[in-house]
Amino acid sequence: MTYGNLSLRIEEILKEKGISKNQICKDLDIPRSNFNKYCRNDFLRLDTGLICKLCWYLKIEIQELISYIPPEENG
Repeated sequence: MTYGNLSLRIEEILKEKGISKNQICKDLDIPRSNFNKYCRNDFLRLDTGLICKLCWYLKIEIQELISYIPPEENG
C-alpha cells in the first residue's frame, strides 16, 4: 500500500529567488550531487539538518518547501 509522497519545491523556490544551485551549495557547504537528488525528489529519507539550512537560507517556512502528495494524485 502506498501512502503518498513528499515533494520538495527547491528548484521552484531557487528560480523565484534568483539563486543558483552552485551558490546555495557553496554557501551552505552541501555536496552538489546530494543537493541534486533533493532537487529531483530522489530521496528516501529527509535530512532534517538540510531542511533547516534551506528554510533558514531561503527565509521560508517548512510548508513552503515540502508538499505532501496523496496516493491518488501519484497516478
